Amino acid sequence: MTTTEAGKQLASFLAKYDAEIANLAEQILDEMRKLYPSALELVYDNYNALAIGFGPTDRASEAIFSIALFPRWVSLFFLQAKGLPDPDNVLKGSGSVARHIVLPTAAALYLPAVKALMREAAERAKVPFDPNGKHRLIVKSISAKQKPRRPAPKPVKNAGKAASNGKAKHEPK
Repeated sequence: MTTTEAGKQLASFLAKYDAEIANLAEQILDEMRKLYPSALELVYDNYNALAIGFGPTDRASEAIFSIALFPRWVSLFFLQAKGLPDPDNVLKGSGSVARHIVLPTAAALYLPAVKALMREAAERAKVPFDPNGKHRLIVKSISAKQKPRRPAPKPVKNAGKAASNGKAKHEPK
């Protein structure tokens, strides 16, 4: 599969999400590509989430970061977080290997605490990014069964219930 075909496939995966989440993810991915221009992007359209890993090789075990899309948020995962210093306590999760940060905007990638974590993660990586490497987008897997990519509709309060006085309201004809 060519990078162009992989890009079209990634766009179709993003289109499964509400526009707000898809747009946020595209902005974050654009910034990640600027920060790590030689990274290989590994796309996994998994059961729980759409995950786009950023690593030096096409091996998932060597990926350093991952952008994961959920119905209501986008997270930046640090895939080699074991021992990663987090003096500002911004990392979420209790994983012994991977931890994450929810990104409300693409600009959050440039917050001092996040930048420091990303710099440290890249420096400590098992396999570093190759500064002379060439970016590629690779669709690694697509799960046949997936959780919904859009949030479940919120129930409407008092929908279908009688008025507070116990009598049903009638619509004018």
